[in-house]
Amino acid sequence: MSKKRYWLFKSEPGVYSFDDLWKEKGRRTLWDGIRNYQVRNFMRDDMSVGDGVLFYHSSTDPPGVAGVAEVVRAAYPDPTQFDAADAHYDPKSDPDDPRWLVVDVKAVAKLARFVPLAELKAAPALAEMGVVRRGNRLSIQPVTPAQWRAVLRLGGSR
Repeated sequence: MSKKRYWLFKSEPGVYSFDDLWKEKGRRTLWDGIRNYQVRNFMRDDMSVGDGVLFYHSSTDPPGVAGVAEVVRAAYPDPTQFDAADAHYDPKSDPDDPRWLVVDVKAVAKLARFVPLAELKAAPALAEMGVVRRGNRLSIQPVTPAQWRAVLRLGGSR
């Protein structure tokens, strides 16, 4: 059995928010549209069912962590890469050797309070967290267990 890992998933709330995930049937969706090889490799090589997810609202004022989710299905081919009508279509992706992957995530809990980026940056325990470091723009980032616990404390959960 693999060791549980933790992640921060970024989404623009105007495109797909934590409330949108909360309203989905079964509070579950596939996380599509990843078009970065490093993030794809995280999904393929490192993510497992049961991993924890901090759902982060990006490109908003203020950005921050809105809720907690978990990975409920391991990586599989992103169907949008083969759909010419989809914004994430990739004509170079081969159905016999898909380039892009998705995982399924499920909303677990709304945080008692939204944790804005400014608070994440101000917390000494989070100084090395990817989202607070300049230039780290990955849409999915690993989070250490200590960082996970610190964010949940800031959000009034667990």
